[in-house]
Amino acid sequence: MPTLDVACSEPARRLPQDDLAVPTCFSLGIMAWNEENAIGTALASLLSQSIFAMLAARGERAEIVVLPNGCTDRTADVARETIERLREDHPYPDAFTARVCELEQPGRNNAWNRFVHEFSAKESRAIFMMDADIVFHGADSLRSMLVTLEDDREAMVVTDRALKEIEFKPVKSLRDRVSLAISAMNGTSQGWFTGQLYGMRAHIARNLYLPRDFGAPDDGFFKQVICTDFLTRPQNLRRVARAPEAAHIFEAYTSVADVLKNQQRQMIGQTIVHVLLEHLKTRPHAERVNLAATLRRAEARDPDWLKKLLGRHLAQTRFFWDLFPGLLSFRLQRWWKLGAWERVKYFPVALIGTVVTAICGWRAWRFLRSGHTHFWPKATRGALLQSGAAAR
Repeated sequence: MPTLDVACSEPARRLPQDDLAVPTCFSLGIMAWNEENAIGTALASLLSQSIFAMLAARGERAEIVVLPNGCTDRTADVARETIERLREDHPYPDAFTARVCELEQPGRNNAWNRFVHEFSAKESRAIFMMDADIVFHGADSLRSMLVTLEDDREAMVVTDRALKEIEFKPVKSLRDRVSLAISAMNGTSQGWFTGQLYGMRAHIARNLYLPRDFGAPDDGFFKQVICTDFLTRPQNLRRVARAPEAAHIFEAYTSVADVLKNQQRQMIGQTIVHVLLEHLKTRPHAERVNLAATLRRAEARDPDWLKKLLGRHLAQTRFFWDLFPGLLSFRLQRWWKLGAWERVKYFPVALIGTVVTAICGWRAWRFLRSGHTHFWPKATRGALLQSGAAAR
């Protein structure tokens, strides 16, 4: 139910009363922070997916909720206008509902929590999350993700391939090639997924909660918790399944300033994830398996509890490379997993990446020691919308 800091609306026509019994197969939340130039393209890409034909044939539907949070531009208005326009000509208009829920409070954590625990349909079997500045690559991507999650009983999360828009450039600069090489090394990590687009079984998502001061990308935390069955078993990376022939395109950071800011954000995030997980591992079994309730209670007792944990960790951290285990070595570890020829090919990139990680680790250390946790810089974007990569 809407609260004082949220305005939810469904500008498109509602389904006839007889159609309200159509079951909701999955709920999809779109995170949006000042994305008026991107949200229309993202929605058009989403509603062009073949999954809506499949849902119509099944007699089911999807629920789409756009989540503008703390926006100071026209993101919400553009989303409403786009939904209304696209529904009019959609071949399967009864296979989805769509609305915009504006949140006055900025922040991915709050938007994620509100969508999963309040706005999403209770009968949904799956929860999907999507950033507002990506587009799908291929019409069957979302369908492949849903089918994979339904068919793979061991999987709790489904992901796809994340493609940088620079992959589609006919002529690539040196910076482009370095960026793509780093992505290739990241792809060697089993169980890896990005917060830009993923799906979860609904009962898993609803046992998760992001604390107020969790200034980190959610995917790293979710992977560690879900692959260990909420910190109760050894890690099982098969909990994360990658859907075949599913991919999305995002705009890469290529300017030096944006790369450094993004890597600093990653270092801050990994530090917070490390501190939170180490704390949760000490909690009783019952608290770990009921994680959402545990984190809610901790926040209700003391809203600053996570910041205090982080402060104690930083007080014991003399050097920036002690922020979390493997800060200076994780890129080299990924490089080492490559084949012999690829290790030769990618060694310069691994070395450059390690140097960048060291610089950003030091910057993250200084930032965290100043008492801050949230670092979400807005990069200069626009190439994805202009490149035509979405149509490829």
